[in-house]
Amino acid sequence: MSRISEYDKFPVIPVQSVGNCAWQGWRSIVEHIRSQVPKGARRLAIECYPGVFEDEISAAFSEALAPIQVLRVRDGYKSPREIEAMTSRELTDDPVFGRMNGFVIKDFVDPVRTASLRQQLSRNPDDVTLVIGTGTSLFEPNPDILIYADLPRWEIQQRQRSNKIFNLAIENRHESAGLRYKRGYFLDWRMADRIKKGLLDKIDFLLDTTDPDTPKMVTGDAFRAALRLATTRPFRVVPFFDPGPWGGQWMREVCGLDAESPNYAWCFDCVPEENSLRFEFGSVVIEVPAINLVFQHPRELLGDAVHERFGTEFPIRFDFLDTMDGGNLSLQVHPLTEYIQEKFGIAYTQDESYYLLDAAPDACVYLGVKSNIDREQMGRELHHAQEDGTWFDADKYVNKWPARRHDHFLIPAGTIHCSGRNSMVLEISATPYIFTFKLWDWGRPGLDGKPRPIHLDHGLANIQWNRDTEWVKDNLISRICVVARGPGWTEERTGLHTSEFIETRRHWFESPVIHENRGSVHVLNLVEGKAAVIDSPDHSFDEFVVHYAETFIVPAAVGKYRVRPLNSDTKCATIRASVRIGL
Repeated sequence: MSRISEYDKFPVIPVQSVGNCAWQGWRSIVEHIRSQVPKGARRLAIECYPGVFEDEISAAFSEALAPIQVLRVRDGYKSPREIEAMTSRELTDDPVFGRMNGFVIKDFVDPVRTASLRQQLSRNPDDVTLVIGTGTSLFEPNPDILIYADLPRWEIQQRQRSNKIFNLAIENRHESAGLRYKRGYFLDWRMADRIKKGLLDKIDFLLDTTDPDTPKMVTGDAFRAALRLATTRPFRVVPFFDPGPWGGQWMREVCGLDAESPNYAWCFDCVPEENSLRFEFGSVVIEVPAINLVFQHPRELLGDAVHERFGTEFPIRFDFLDTMDGGNLSLQVHPLTEYIQEKFGIAYTQDESYYLLDAAPDACVYLGVKSNIDREQMGRELHHAQEDGTWFDADKYVNKWPARRHDHFLIPAGTIHCSGRNSMVLEISATPYIFTFKLWDWGRPGLDGKPRPIHLDHGLANIQWNRDTEWVKDNLISRICVVARGPGWTEERTGLHTSEFIETRRHWFESPVIHENRGSVHVLNLVEGKAAVIDSPDHSFDEFVVHYAETFIVPAAVGKYRVRPLNSDTKCATIRASVRIGL
């Protein structure tokens, strides 16, 4: 089949809404809020996720409402020096990794400043007052109107890269975008998420600030109804694409991407912590972080058993790694569970796999150490490469396996690996994705011209040396077996390894095939065929069409669903991932 796809880069969930519940543009937004003031709504709080343009929001509402007072939460924070001293141990001096922690926003505020600001708030019931920032409930716990200003983390990263925003309570202009991301990941976003979880049921309006030039707002009731709707049907998150030093050209063609980028290395197509959801309310499309759905409806989305194990985290990640006409990924290893728990405070690690969507004749995957190598010598040569810039001969120490379309390579944590050039990988993995220990980056710089961080000590401490040539061949390469057949379809088990909590199944089908999620969320990708239709045997949701290479999520609450080719004369295939129940 042709690799060209009708890949939808901007999927949307239509929401049937009653009345006027969404507004677009500052004029429309503030006019609606202003209409509430004569009705007694005079105390306004705007809770902000770190990364929104707080000054612009404050200016728009201040101009429209002419409040007697505007209180900025940031004026009650401790000094940057105090905050740095308080958080430095958890953030560490590593350029990539910190430790998960239990900081809450109250830890950031200065008691004396806070008391002074509270006293300044007008108590005249006829006055309009505005409290804005991250942690508004510390100053105004019961506002007449509560607005939540939100945006996805992918947009936050773009603002960090363009030097438009800094971290919470720290104007770290001197730091790189990478260090700002690290601080956000380990500190700012964790605190803000703790606030968010307690407010989603309470907010009167959700303010979408993803596009700063076109803000949008929806009522809290309509927003919550949209989240409930998403748990009753298959859906897709909004994917994003990014270049990299090893990036390729496959996604540019197949997914219809901008020709000006030098390459595309990654696509996050199912990472709710980073991706977003788009809801269509009439003519207004609201974009919100997909993690909001996980926070608000974890049991309906994940299923009871998965929720009990992972809480409000989405444990399955699908993403693309494109090296077509590009280069090798970095040679790397992921930490063992006990290591990631002890060193970084993370509950589970990044077990993963590579599913080959496409491959050139010379495509390969590096996986596992070669049998009978000298591990001490390998470590010394890696250190020489890092310190002296000498070439590390990866082929001398690491197995290099040929890769073909639809091969599936299993990569439990502790296994040295990387995708070689001229491959298109669908990576199926657990979600703690930043914990990759690079061992060798083929002597090349990052896109900024600087070397990317290498973590040899972490990496060498986690390589499982018994995963050698024979072991890998017997355990990790295309361990495919047929588990069921029906009229016009075949179901195969493709992995993952027994040490990993994710189970994958591939279905080849020319006619409808029934899937039963048995109370667990499913994540699927259409890996063969132009398009497929997902529908409900009992008509509980509308037909949902997916195209080649698109990833989609089926919530646990959906139960039974059916997948069939869009065209009856087409053979299709999906790869499906779920959490093994009972492990």
